[in-house]
Amino acid sequence: MADVVLLTGAAGGMGRAIARAAIASGRRVVLVDRDAASLEAFAAELGEAACTIVLDITDQGRVDRLPELVPEAFRPVDVLINNAGHDIGGRTRFDQGSADDWSAIIATNLVGTMRVTRALLPGMVARDAGHIVNISSINAIRIIPDMAAYSTSKAGVHMFTETIRGELAETAIRVTEIQPGLTRTGIIRTRYRGDTAKEQAYFDQFRMALAPEDVARTIIFALDQPPHVQIAEITVLPVNRY
Repeated sequence: MADVVLLTGAAGGMGRAIARAAIASGRRVVLVDRDAASLEAFAAELGEAACTIVLDITDQGRVDRLPELVPEAFRPVDVLINNAGHDIGGRTRFDQGSADDWSAIIATNLVGTMRVTRALLPGMVARDAGHIVNISSINAIRIIPDMAAYSTSKAGVHMFTETIRGELAETAIRVTEIQPGLTRTGIIRTRYRGDTAKEQAYFDQFRMALAPEDVARTIIFALDQPPHVQIAEITVLPVNRY
């Protein structure tokens, strides 16, 4: 039976690229996202290799029930890819931004990632098998002004990933962190609350950006390693980014 990947943020640009790459590699995918309509349409496009769970990863009660929400035919979950995240209200100096925006970024990007992992990890430990992939960011390890909340959330994901890798060192579970640089996904548009002019102006500052497929390819590389090989961390940057 093909490995099952549970992917959060599956309806976004990065999520769609990851899902397609996973299915192309022979895996099946549980698509998790809060956008029900987009999620169902995408699942219909992918066919029988995909199923859906409508879920906001900040909904603590529903996240805690995640293992039982996975359809029987897609159990057990072999791979968890924590991809959901946002920067709504970001690219604003910290003292000028909204405390509610900053809290919401942390709640999704860091706390949501931790809670989803907590829901699925006990099953992996019981089976002594599994792979956790956390999508972090170059922001986790580089200071970028006007991105305090987002960078803090991703730095938290970085340390969370490092720590659980250490805690699981005596198991067969692999833990990988992917740190993409600038990537052309919808996260910039949602940052500016749908303002496409601001989105375009942001990308126009830079000579190059990654495509979501570049990041997806990197994830599949990590998943495809032999069981004794653990890709701990990969930073993926566009050429001439800085």
